[in-house]
Amino acid sequence: MFSGKYAANSVVISSFILALSLAGCESNTYVEPPPPKVTVAQPLIQDVTDYLEFTGTLVASEKAEARARVSGVLQSMHFIPGTSVTEGDLLFVIDPAEYQADLQAAQAELAGAKSNYDRAKIEYGRAQTLYKKKAGAEADVVKWRVERELASADILRAEAKVARAELNLGYTQVTAPLTGRVGRNEVDIGNLVGEGEATVLTEVTLFDPIYVYFNLNERDLLRVRDIYKEVVEAKGLNPDAIGDREMEIPLYLGLANEEGYPHEGLYDFAESGVDPETGTLRLRGILDNPGAAPDLLPGLFARIRMPLGNRPDMPLVTERAIGNDQSGTYLLVVNSKDVVERRSVKTGQRKDGLIVIEDGLLKDDRVVVNGIQRARPGRKVAPEPVDMASLTASAMRQAAQQVEQDAQMKRSNPTTETGD
Repeated sequence: MFSGKYAANSVVISSFILALSLAGCESNTYVEPPPPKVTVAQPLIQDVTDYLEFTGTLVASEKAEARARVSGVLQSMHFIPGTSVTEGDLLFVIDPAEYQADLQAAQAELAGAKSNYDRAKIEYGRAQTLYKKKAGAEADVVKWRVERELASADILRAEAKVARAELNLGYTQVTAPLTGRVGRNEVDIGNLVGEGEATVLTEVTLFDPIYVYFNLNERDLLRVRDIYKEVVEAKGLNPDAIGDREMEIPLYLGLANEEGYPHEGLYDFAESGVDPETGTLRLRGILDNPGAAPDLLPGLFARIRMPLGNRPDMPLVTERAIGNDQSGTYLLVVNSKDVVERRSVKTGQRKDGLIVIEDGLLKDDRVVVNGIQRARPGRKVAPEPVDMASLTASAMRQAAQQVEQDAQMKRSNPTTETGD
């Protein structure tokens, strides 16, 4: 009896242990997690213009000083500082009294010289007549001929004095040397100017057009030279008979607080040789700069971009997809089996928030653009496609603006949500 009961209990215990063992085996079975989700996009294929980028300085196309060219007391000022003036406009008047007197004296001297010439001319004619009639001496003829010639020279001298006196009197009116914006007066009314030096009274600056100067290094110069030879040949121009501006090579400019390069101009001039101290060639661009308060002012720092040429069908990817390590620059791409691969690439210029891939990427490759931390080379992923065009800087700005507009509409037109 006892042994039977014991045997039954043993069977129950054995079944319980077996059940626990089987349960333990089930709980230790490894279940592989699903592949991580990543966002992928095929590169955006576009024609790309290669550019050289520089920094430069804006310089006025013309600047001239208005100086006192004669001495005297500054009598009056006839302009408002900071306004536009036209070449020849009256700016200052220097007291003209002294120079008017000098002119009158020179005119009187000229009148006397003419009178002496008339007298010498008459006497010379009379002496010739008497000599022909054998009633006068030859010496008288010679004398009055000389007197006439001396009087003629005195007229020329007196006329030069009159011209100089008129010139000095004209200099008492200081006019604008060119058309442009006039600066402040450097000397106040009532001060003596022009004494021993040509005193600077003000300056006039021409802003439209405006120049920008920048430097091209030797490496880029050798690269650019052959390209621009092709431009000259393509346009059928004679390089020995044209100026730099006639090549019509565009350049683009942006100020420190501007996005991109909103101002367009032309390459205008290059120095004759490379500076041996810096190894650079100085270039100049020219840009239209209209208006009484123009956007571009002399002395401002500027960013410049000059095109080199076009390349068709180049792949571009968002900069967030690009990685760098000790091995170089790379992208993570997802192959046809949804396995991540590392792809070494060579990058180029930036364009609207995307980076040009010079080498290492095919147009059909699926590039990981989001979830890069979850993408491991050799591991499988669950790719979710997006359009690379939606990742450009302009597209993302537009999307952000739309979100902001939607939020504003919700704030201005609130609705009450009700549940079932």
